[in-house]
Amino acid sequence: MLVHKIEQHWNQQVAGSIAAVSSSLYVGKAGPMVHTCACIASILGQGGSRKYKLTCAWLRYFKNDRDRRDLVTCGAGAGMAAAFRAPVGGVLFALECVSSWWRSALLWRAFFTTAVVAVVLRVLINICRSGKCGLFGKGGLIMFDVTSEDVPYHLVDLTLVVLLGVIGGIFGSLYNFLLDKVLRFYTLIHQKGHVYKFLLAASVSIFTSCCLFGLPWLASCKPCPAGLAEACPSIGRSGNFKKFQCAPGHYNDLASLFFNTNDDAIRNLYSLNTDTVFQKSSVFLFLVTTYFLSIISYGLALPSGLFVPVILSGATLGRLTGILMGSHATLNNGLFAVIGSASLLSGTMRMTVSVCVIMLELTNNLLLLPLLMLVSLISKTVADAFTANIYDLIVKLKGLPYLESHAEPYMRQLTVGDVVGGPLQVFNSVEKVGNIVHVLKATGHHGFPVVDEPPISDSPVLLGLILRSHLLVLLKKKQFVHTRAISSIDTTKEFSADDFAKRGSGKNELIDAIELTAEEMNMYVDLHQFMNTSPYTVVETMSLAKALMLFREVGLRHLLVIPKSTSGMPIVGILTRHDFMPEHILGLHPCILKNKWKKLRFGRLSMVKIFNDLRDWFKK
Repeated sequence: MLVHKIEQHWNQQVAGSIAAVSSSLYVGKAGPMVHTCACIASILGQGGSRKYKLTCAWLRYFKNDRDRRDLVTCGAGAGMAAAFRAPVGGVLFALECVSSWWRSALLWRAFFTTAVVAVVLRVLINICRSGKCGLFGKGGLIMFDVTSEDVPYHLVDLTLVVLLGVIGGIFGSLYNFLLDKVLRFYTLIHQKGHVYKFLLAASVSIFTSCCLFGLPWLASCKPCPAGLAEACPSIGRSGNFKKFQCAPGHYNDLASLFFNTNDDAIRNLYSLNTDTVFQKSSVFLFLVTTYFLSIISYGLALPSGLFVPVILSGATLGRLTGILMGSHATLNNGLFAVIGSASLLSGTMRMTVSVCVIMLELTNNLLLLPLLMLVSLISKTVADAFTANIYDLIVKLKGLPYLESHAEPYMRQLTVGDVVGGPLQVFNSVEKVGNIVHVLKATGHHGFPVVDEPPISDSPVLLGLILRSHLLVLLKKKQFVHTRAISSIDTTKEFSADDFAKRGSGKNELIDAIELTAEEMNMYVDLHQFMNTSPYTVVETMSLAKALMLFREVGLRHLLVIPKSTSGMPIVGILTRHDFMPEHILGLHPCILKNKWKKLRFGRLSMVKIFNDLRDWFKK
């Protein structure tokens, strides 16, 4: 059922992206591309699609958690590579933003996936260059070619790059703050029904159109520069010179930015030797418009991404910085626009390595790498002092239990025993069928400890962990015994590997669908041969921060907590992803909340003090 929903979502993404871009909304294609490719990978991980006859017998080997995670990660990287024609950037995006934990095998798999994307793109581009695609698909793998034989820069340019990094970090953190507020407001509207979703999207689209057609009237017409290889004014095609009610031989620079696609507008801002093409006032108006329109356009009931709008706003910010600096810098305004894009991207997404590589693959300018590295690191550092990255804000807004790669400081003050919740459901190694059915119906747990108790053993002993899905398979096969004794028969021969394979999302067996007689309910199931006899365990006195690192880095779903003493019950509880969430921990220990905010306020005041000291030092 869910595979069919994923297929529908896939189709909606393609159609919705075309409609959103056609309506001139300031949305990007990277998000829908990443989502679409991740959906395709998820379908393959569930055995393929019967509707589209894309099923193969070998796909059953991917029916496990690890391979499914790898497939989705590779799919996300392929989507980014396809959106920006950046295969290496796609790999690094998957590493930096998508994957919770990384393995060397996943690295070459993601690299192979994006390499195939690059080859397919090259083949399709060559076909379109032959004239078989009309105006669609022309060009090459390099989207914004600003290659220069030499990029000279001096110490004053490095100072301006540092300044642009600080500005990008501030604007990026403000972007995240405003976007978080807008998304919360949109969520309240979307909860009212589909009609309100449609009206909201229509209102934003109409407002965007009014801005696009109204604001160019504020800009004055300029005469076309002499000695241009490009036609001026450019009529019927994209370019730097749009006529827009101007006299012959004149152009409107603000209309040249508004009446192009986002990609063409970025290309115009990146273009070399165009320092006098755009006026200061026009670039400022375009910056304000794109900055806020991209914020209100994201979160509507349509497929949208953030990469292209942020790149466009950053390019405008960089171009404006270059214009304001004038003769104080040796870099031209086009190169400032490229650096501005990297600065704002790092300020919002908080990516550094992948941003640098994506910008290099977009612009084909390796000489800019040192400047891109510097501005990305500075922008991320400044933005981290104010807000979280945009992906963390969206994940938190959606209520998804995402584990951060680091432990919060207050977790070092707690042990795992401080957050273990109850009541704990435990099964005996030979358990009554009726008890299993009752527990499965009464709880939603996905893992249960298995304990041997007298008379089977001398004292309670923790044997292992058994999953809900495996219990459902045992109940469905009805491999029961009449007495509570360890079976001497190898019952695993009655099962195949496919019986215990990971089910497709939404295809899990339900306990209510299994029919059992009264006689069967009084029988027993021997769990010895079906449990995980070596689950990960930690002592209840272990630091919660250390347990979080173990849980996340190993990629666990259940972490068993055992007591420090050997007397009594051999298990204290089970830690799942929910137990490591800050909301759960602070709910159990609200006294930590005050100390937590004191530390945050101290950290921010320290950062402000550092900035004030630097300002006073420069004044001297």
